[in-house]
Amino acid sequence: MMAYLEKKTGEQQQPETKGENTMGKISFKEEVKSGHFEADTNSEDLPNISTPSVISVSPFSSSAGGRDTSRHPQYFDSNTQDPHVPIGWPAEASNSLPIYKQHTIKTSYNSHRTSIIKVRPFIHGENLSDSRPVCWPVVPRKQLILLMIICLLIGVTLVLGIGLGVGLNCSGKFRCVSTACISRSAVCDGVKDCREGEDELNCVRVSGRHSVLQIHSRGIWSSVCWENWSANLGFSACKQLGYNSYVNSTSIPLSSVESAFKKNIVMISSRFPIHYQTFKIHNSSFLRKVQCVSGLVTVLKCIECGARPNFRTRIVGGNISLSGQYPWQVSLQYQNQYLCGGSLITNQWIVTAAHCVYGFANPSLWTVRVGLTDQPVSGAADLSVKKIFFHSTYHPEGLSYDIALIKLMQPLTFSGHVQPICLPNYDEGFSSGSMCWISGWGATNTSGAVSVSLHSALVPLLSIRECRIPGLSPWNICAGYLTGGTGTCQGDSGGPLACQASVWKLVGAASWVQSCGKMNNPGVYTSVTYALPWIHQTMEEEEERTV
Repeated sequence: MMAYLEKKTGEQQQPETKGENTMGKISFKEEVKSGHFEADTNSEDLPNISTPSVISVSPFSSSAGGRDTSRHPQYFDSNTQDPHVPIGWPAEASNSLPIYKQHTIKTSYNSHRTSIIKVRPFIHGENLSDSRPVCWPVVPRKQLILLMIICLLIGVTLVLGIGLGVGLNCSGKFRCVSTACISRSAVCDGVKDCREGEDELNCVRVSGRHSVLQIHSRGIWSSVCWENWSANLGFSACKQLGYNSYVNSTSIPLSSVESAFKKNIVMISSRFPIHYQTFKIHNSSFLRKVQCVSGLVTVLKCIECGARPNFRTRIVGGNISLSGQYPWQVSLQYQNQYLCGGSLITNQWIVTAAHCVYGFANPSLWTVRVGLTDQPVSGAADLSVKKIFFHSTYHPEGLSYDIALIKLMQPLTFSGHVQPICLPNYDEGFSSGSMCWISGWGATNTSGAVSVSLHSALVPLLSIRECRIPGLSPWNICAGYLTGGTGTCQGDSGGPLACQASVWKLVGAASWVQSCGKMNNPGVYTSVTYALPWIHQTMEEEEERTV
């Protein structure tokens, strides 16, 4: 992956109610004119299956054959824009970090080719070569031909098996992780038809700017009428979104919501067995399509988020963050070294980039620090990591799916300096030109060391057309200035792209950039809105395991 940040812009003096939406040293108008199954890390790209991957690997070693890990970072190639490994490592590290090798990946997209810089770790001293695919082993030609023949025979056998009921061809059907096929009408009906139950996940969502509750049933998404609604149902809905908390449910006139959420309305029967913990509110046996006589639909709030209770000051100029300014910002430590940023979204879940953990996701080697502005901090509390998830379709060779979740061993306690940021809702748009904030401890120039202080900068969102980077997908969001300067750099990976609406929302996670702060090289972030189904499904599945 690539890297980021020559931060110049600070928050501006302005009325309390308007939030940070103006520029400091750079004119906004001027700049805007100038986008659970366990996975083998060697598997090929798969279709976009939203079930998460969980891996646990052994620690890296610096065995013979690898590069010397004892050298001071200043001897490494300064052009290696690695978002994982800070150029300035704290001296008190207990173990050497993995060494990374730079290579160029060319990705085809509609006949365009884009070269970006990514890195892969040396695993146990293995020298990764650019001359062959990372996952392709060195195999003698005869053995390779034999292996190909065996694979071909297996493939033919599987294809023939389709006609015998193996069911790998799921055209028009829902494919379970176990490769079984079920009717799409059986998805989200309240009955687990897949062995792992994935057909009953991702059946609830909150949508639009008002957080309207919607249920997926009989193949369509329907808004929930306020009639017969209760707090118990609200708590159940939040559990299905992966939260272990529930704040409240309110109603809103149907006339006030976006047109897309008015088309289908359902009501939950008063006979719904809410005392059963295992029942889910999308169970089709208790839903009926209605006109919603009350004219009110349900709005759901699962968590208090997106607030900064201990931050009232406005910075005039500068870009060094104050305590409590970004209370959702976390520092991810790998073997006691700062590696990446992340964003707190609940009292136990953190969003970061997949490339921050891909290939070395052993939870015991990671810790998390919260509530920091300066690091390293002597005596700072390290929070233990329980599990690490990254999207099953992510690969270093691609530009998409760069999203990961980290689950803490124990829920943390919120304070004025530690607060979660809100996730966006389904179909909640953030338009091009919107001014949002990036933050991190990354370098302030391409060849510089990571920062001691948390820096932040105000950047505009860019459309895919304005971004001018071929090969991007809906998984990518561009933000930054086409004239260069302010943007993300090495060490900022996984950190937040935060936009302020009624509350602060996590719009993106820092993914990659072609060159720090250079002209026509804005930062590319993973779209959290696009990743929502995967995020909620991963959290929901984990929440079910704790019951």
